[in-house]
Amino acid sequence: MALTMNDIYEILKNEGGRTPSEKVMEVSKDYPEKIAMRYKEFGIWQETTYKDFWLKSNYVSMALRFFGVEKGESVAIQSENRPEWFFADVGTQSIGAVSVGLYPTNPAAEVEYLLSHSESKILFAEDQEQVDKALEVIDSLPQLEKIVYFENKGMYSYDHPKLMTFSEFLDIGKGEYESFPEFVENEIKELDDNDVAIMVYTSGTTGPPKGSMITHGNLRWVATQLPYFPISNNLSEGDSQFLSYLPLCHVFGRLVDLLIGIHLMATINFAESIDTVQTDLAEIQPTIFPAVPRILEKMHSSALVRMKDASFVKRLLFKISMYLGDIAVERKLNKKFDDLLAKILLSIGYILSFRSLRKKLGLQRAEFAASGAAPIAPEVLKFFMSIGVPLFEAYGMTENCAYATSNSPENIKIGTVGVPAHGVELKLADDGEILIRSGGVFKGYFKEEQATNETIDKDGWLYTGDVGVYEGDFVKIVDRKRDIIITSGGKNVSPSEIENKIKVSPFIKEAIVIGDKRKFLSVLIGIEFDTVSNWALRKNIPHTTYRDLSEKQEVKELVWKEILKANEKTSSLEVREFRMIPKELDHEEGELTATQKVKRNVLIEQFSDLIEEMYS
Repeated sequence: MALTMNDIYEILKNEGGRTPSEKVMEVSKDYPEKIAMRYKEFGIWQETTYKDFWLKSNYVSMALRFFGVEKGESVAIQSENRPEWFFADVGTQSIGAVSVGLYPTNPAAEVEYLLSHSESKILFAEDQEQVDKALEVIDSLPQLEKIVYFENKGMYSYDHPKLMTFSEFLDIGKGEYESFPEFVENEIKELDDNDVAIMVYTSGTTGPPKGSMITHGNLRWVATQLPYFPISNNLSEGDSQFLSYLPLCHVFGRLVDLLIGIHLMATINFAESIDTVQTDLAEIQPTIFPAVPRILEKMHSSALVRMKDASFVKRLLFKISMYLGDIAVERKLNKKFDDLLAKILLSIGYILSFRSLRKKLGLQRAEFAASGAAPIAPEVLKFFMSIGVPLFEAYGMTENCAYATSNSPENIKIGTVGVPAHGVELKLADDGEILIRSGGVFKGYFKEEQATNETIDKDGWLYTGDVGVYEGDFVKIVDRKRDIIITSGGKNVSPSEIENKIKVSPFIKEAIVIGDKRKFLSVLIGIEFDTVSNWALRKNIPHTTYRDLSEKQEVKELVWKEILKANEKTSSLEVREFRMIPKELDHEEGELTATQKVKRNVLIEQFSDLIEEMYS
């Protein structure tokens, strides 16, 4: 008989949380044939049980020990989301080693820095592309013992003493395991809550990335908070379906898939690639959907554009449904969540238009949908609520295990990140900086004592670097402390508020507001190429490249209209000037972090000529 969410919550309340290693071990014994993960191979879904998950993680553990990896030493993983990521991560943690995630988009120079700084002894690399990066800098990494690659394609001609296939690595581990099958379980029992389990590197928007040390105790504490998460209690464990697409090297994706997913005994479905996420969502229809604003903005834009190209009848039905949905949302926001009329209106909208739309978006069965990692525009949030998706905004950061505040379907205030979560203390410093204290606060930055002391005080308060205000019991994030703009007239402006208003437009991908020590605000704009290109084709505007399209006068006029719309909705100063960024921003060129956050200082320097034009 399948466990319900209530059953799982009772277990957690009575027995406490587990580390990922402990939980996989536990589930493999109690529910060995439960499907842990699904992945596509040649277009066909393949399944892995929790029993197989535990065995392969054990093989990884034993092979790591065979190659001399000791407790407290680092092991790196550079790969897209896939089952091998899970095996490597859990296997590393099980023997007290530290698992370090690298983004697949990290260029060779960053790979060198991260592997060197973390002192990683083993690198799990996905494929030829990642192996090439490591080999390019291997001479400066004397501590790196092995590069273990998951995919063999393109690797047959490679001949390097430190290279090894994942299959060969597992075979070594299997042989060691058969000689001592109780070894890993005994190692897990010896782990201390203060031992570092994973190291998550910050995005490095203002300097070199720092390694945030998250302990087994931190992970265990997050697990104990699950009964207080706003997840439907009606789901059975057999119904819990995740789509793994958020980068596992980021704290949000890591904790959702490798902690929450395992504790809920969910089935983790791996997206085929980052480019197929929308298709995979539509196929899987996950019950639990964590997302970042960029994904939700893309889904919002694509839905609006799709409706513009739809038939008159479909456009009319969508318009009526949105009208009804907006009324329902307003009633819900006015604390009438169980209001019968709101339910009726959403049901009518669902029948008329939203059933088809939600199915195409992959959110037909979503019982829990959360936005985190960055601020989301209220308009985008309201859109999803209006079509019946229970989306809400939460707040956290790497240094507090991505868990600090949250809205919920029963208690939501648009424009805020919710109320302090269960087990979290929150206060505001004199300058408005948000301070957090909880069992999720990290141990500190690896080899960065000064930075650690500047971030965590002697009483255990974490200085987040975010400025916030209270709106009743709800917390509103104003902006990053370092990003607040002070105009020459002394006006304090939150650039993210204005940027989010502008990026609501389906035609605009990036918006970087300028104005520090300036007389007025301006903005650098990056267009959403596909959307603008389709618009241009309908207008018979010829174009070739991104740059060519962005320089069209008609496109500039379109963008300015979108900026004027945002000006009408913002509470801050109006944007008076704009310039088009002549290229798509890229992580490998240092313009974006690996999580697609804009490196504001880099862009201000890179496009200083455009900025000065606006103020000349």
